Amino acid sequence: MTHVTSPAPQRAVIIGAGIAGLACAVRLRAAGYAVTLLERHAQVGGKIRTIPSDAGPIDAGPTVLTMRHVFDDLFAQLGTRLEDHVTLIKQNELARHFWPDGSQLSLYVDEDSNVGALRAFGGNEAATDFLKFTKRTRQLFTAFDAPMMQAPEPRLLALTQHVLKQPHLIPAMAPLSTLKSLLKRSFRDPRLQQLFGRYATYVGGSPTHAPAILSLIWQAEANGVWVVQGGMHKLTQALLHVLDSHGVDTVTNAHVEEIEIRNGHATGIELRDGTRLPCDVLVHAGDPRALATGEFGAATRPIARQTRRAKRSFSARVLSFAAKAQGPDLAHHNVFFAADAQSEFRDLMAGRVPETPSFYICALDRGQGTAPPALERFEIITNAPATADAPPEDLSSWLHQITQQMAAHGVSFSPTPDTTTVTTPQAFGRMFPASLGALYGQTPHGLTAALQRPTARTPIPNLYLAGGGTHPGAGVPMATLSARHAVEAILSDQTSASTSGQMATRGGMSTA
Repeated sequence: MTHVTSPAPQRAVIIGAGIAGLACAVRLRAAGYAVTLLERHAQVGGKIRTIPSDAGPIDAGPTVLTMRHVFDDLFAQLGTRLEDHVTLIKQNELARHFWPDGSQLSLYVDEDSNVGALRAFGGNEAATDFLKFTKRTRQLFTAFDAPMMQAPEPRLLALTQHVLKQPHLIPAMAPLSTLKSLLKRSFRDPRLQQLFGRYATYVGGSPTHAPAILSLIWQAEANGVWVVQGGMHKLTQALLHVLDSHGVDTVTNAHVEEIEIRNGHATGIELRDGTRLPCDVLVHAGDPRALATGEFGAATRPIARQTRRAKRSFSARVLSFAAKAQGPDLAHHNVFFAADAQSEFRDLMAGRVPETPSFYICALDRGQGTAPPALERFEIITNAPATADAPPEDLSSWLHQITQQMAAHGVSFSPTPDTTTVTTPQAFGRMFPASLGALYGQTPHGLTAALQRPTARTPIPNLYLAGGGTHPGAGVPMATLSARHAVEAILSDQTSASTSGQMATRGGMSTA
């Protein structure tokens, strides 16, 4: 009897175990690859990270999930369900907003609730303006989901043709407008202009320079927001558990020194400790600028060359702490706006830390259907320029400013947080190679900014990209989608190569 030996599975190495790297590992393992996932830090998760405290791990990165279907699909790749691994709590109240004049506005997942809240907040004009704006953004989100976010390699010509087939999209896009100018036309209440302008910061940009089409970001929240019980890090821990149970080799504290390129292909990586890992497929799931700047060797410099010259997105200062809160009742998501809506963005665009920023407070233990514990976990985020190369700054003046602004709203914490758990752009720059501290890759400013991002394929045939610095962009769902694009490209290229090889073999036999 003749025994047929099954071929060994192809070897895939993934650099970076943030959400994109974890998602790539899931999809490649589901496709039959032998997967090794490398992470330079002690824990997986990337920007989904925590700070230890007496109240337990505190998120120091993303705080909620949107676009849940992306994660349902991801877990399904390995025959399991998202809800079997984490508890998700859908939020009825999306966010609570506070202004220095004492006014407050909560936005909800239910449109009727929003209309009622807006009418109480700003009268019939505010409710009418909101409904028109929501109709516009829903139209844009629906129209551009497939040809932009779901497309692995969107092209300007294809998008132009898509729009020309639906000319009603042109006024909704407002292609010659910034987000700020669109909002000024859309809302008569300047507070609502300020509120919806803040969505540009969700991708690291300013409403004064971001294109009007970014107004569709509102729909990502309007379509549903989920809190992960225990914190966002529970999601990455769940993915790690699933990968472990399916034989994926995850290596932490693994610093990649060099990517080996031979005969035009990536043949493996070398770690700082001298370990060499061969591969058939390599995925870089970090900031693509690291490849373009030669962080892993000169051979990768032709990859994502635009990232060397492109301006970077904004960064942030993130303060994570445990305390007892006093003052106005907080939701899970809370935004406290500065009196001057423009000064923050003038400072940011000039590369300065804002003097009087708006700030975000996430009350991590709220919005979960139960009373919060006596000692709660909080995360405060303010925007900051990506200045990883700047000298260390005295953070006490920044914290004093934030504390004073909170006090003006009646918010205080006991004990008062200190600067020991602040993460700065400089720290982000050290954590994520070649990012310059930017949290969202390239700047989203300019009408075609979304088309300037690197896509999954690179000039090196078996080296691929994933992560928030690649298409379709920053944010947990988008980075997770980038992993799908990368693995689909890998499988498509593998099929094409296999078909070509079979045709060449058959051709050789026919002429023999």
